[in-house]
Amino acid sequence: MAKCEICNKSVAHGNQLSITRSHISKRTTRTFKPNIRTVKAIVDGQTKRMTVCAKCLRAGKVKRA
Repeated sequence: MAKCEICNKSVAHGNQLSITRSHISKRTTRTFKPNIRTVKAIVDGQTKRMTVCAKCLRAGKVKRA
């Protein structure tokens, strides 16, 4: 399963709502997948390959090699 090693964000489950006319007629399950990237990062002075979500990359929580 894809998981961010920084914030532990992983796959979430919810409902996909089908809206017709003015009410919700059908509900089916769906999955929300995180935007996971495999990057080379510097951890404790060494280069390590990690899986990180795009939100952590943009926030600067990971120092790229």
